[in-house]
Amino acid sequence: MVQSDLRDVKAVLFDVFGTVVDFRSTIKKEGAVWNSEKELDIDWGAFADAWRAQYHPNMQRVMSGELEWNNLDSLHKMALSSLLERWGVKKHFSEKEIEVLNQVWHRLDPWSDSVHGLEQIKEHFTISPLSNGNMSLLTNMAKQSGLPWDVILSPELIKSYKPDPKVYYMAADYLGLNPHQIMMTACHQYDLQAAQKLGFRTGYVMRPFEFGYEHIPDLTPLQEYDITAYDLVDLSEQLRRRSL
Repeated sequence: MVQSDLRDVKAVLFDVFGTVVDFRSTIKKEGAVWNSEKELDIDWGAFADAWRAQYHPNMQRVMSGELEWNNLDSLHKMALSSLLERWGVKKHFSEKEIEVLNQVWHRLDPWSDSVHGLEQIKEHFTISPLSNGNMSLLTNMAKQSGLPWDVILSPELIKSYKPDPKVYYMAADYLGLNPHQIMMTACHQYDLQAAQKLGFRTGYVMRPFEFGYEHIPDLTPLQEYDITAYDLVDLSEQLRRRSL
């Protein structure tokens, strides 16, 4: 395989949920506290999976026009309220507690390599999330987890969601760069494929434990990306070798 020349890359954008932060483990950790305080027996790993499973369907409802514009906090809360009802445990949570629980997405823990890897990449490139999270969510998460972004870009700025092409072009416009000068980085291949079609460079980061240690997906690259990395430190090292 011929390695592509990455010397023109000036900025690296990151998917966040799953790629930079471990949402499932954080929800399980906080859920264990709720179980203890309320004497419940909720399987929070399964709950996290069910909650996350509503992510794309609810965004698609917005993009199709079925739902009016809602940011991700609102979509998460919609899914959370429905799940608590379906699981028969909503009666144990006050409205204020449901809001606190919904804010767990603002408090997600990074993968062990994320902060160090981002700091290394930041030494040579502008770094920003390009996540479907809303601005307040991404800002709070960065402060909570020490994510050293140079800037925060969210599709909320144009009231859309990835993989809408307008989201990727919005990021390029705000950064003052052409698509080929930007690398989109994600563990979700649909995100990379959408960016690649628009001329962005791509970095595939494999996250085998996104859905827990018992549910490891097939991580085989579905097409050729500019970089395939085991984690963000590996991504940083490959970028440095091939772009400087």
